[in-house]
Amino acid sequence: MVFETLLFELRDDGIGILTLNRPDNLNAMSFQMFEDLNHIFDDLMINLDCRVVILKGQGRAFCAGLDLNEMNVLNTRRKPEEYKKFYYLNIPEVLKNRVYFQSRLSRVIMKMRKISQPIISIIHGPATGGGFALTLASDIRIAGEKAKFNNAFIKLGLSGSDVGTSYFLPRLIGVSRATEILYTGRFVDAEEAERIGLVCKVVNGNQNDLLAAAMEIAEELLTKSPLGLRMTKEAINLSQDSPSLETMIQLENRAQMIASASNDVLEGMLAFFEKRKPKFPKL
Repeated sequence: MVFETLLFELRDDGIGILTLNRPDNLNAMSFQMFEDLNHIFDDLMINLDCRVVILKGQGRAFCAGLDLNEMNVLNTRRKPEEYKKFYYLNIPEVLKNRVYFQSRLSRVIMKMRKISQPIISIIHGPATGGGFALTLASDIRIAGEKAKFNNAFIKLGLSGSDVGTSYFLPRLIGVSRATEILYTGRFVDAEEAERIGLVCKVVNGNQNDLLAAAMEIAEELLTKSPLGLRMTKEAINLSQDSPSLETMIQLENRAQMIASASNDVLEGMLAFFEKRKPKFPKL
């Protein structure tokens, strides 16, 4: 697949490397990037050859949030000709452009949770605003020593709760810490991010070192049952809003019964007793 603002490489082993590719703009999220991200996650929803996704940014930033130069286009009466392809796409013309673009970005976040592949984000530089939201929607976050995060929306006269930040952050680090970060919009550096549980670890070194750390985790995930990982992600998603332990136990029981009827269990047990890595077939 070829995109204007993304690079995607699907390796033979099933690891997909998704790169935000607007380095001259610090990978700020343009209208075109909204569309490209929606398309790639739509494809990953049904692409069972891809088992794990590593998300990263090209250049010196992960993602500097929304492209404010493009956002200003929404405030102009006469829209540049090159932007007209984005307006009112697939929605009634009575709706405002702002509603459309907000919904397109929000759908990216929801699709990140709906796809079956675990997403490992590697953050080597700033992840602000919408970029911060992308990291929060990922399954695993690894930071470089120069990584920093902030909830930039609140500094622009907007609400500090946007595209899932007020949902994910309190669940990741607790309500009290999340509230302060969402209210102030201050930067959280890599050391603090690891200490409060926002990232699982900090890797010293360059971007290649970060990618190597992510690949190590991804390769470990490849030794797990594809069905088992899919149902684990589903359970984690649903547990965020589960009304009770009993509800989740019932869901987990269902998942185990389905998984136990698959050939993955036979291979997993055989590999355990033979002291080797399992060789699970594709879904």
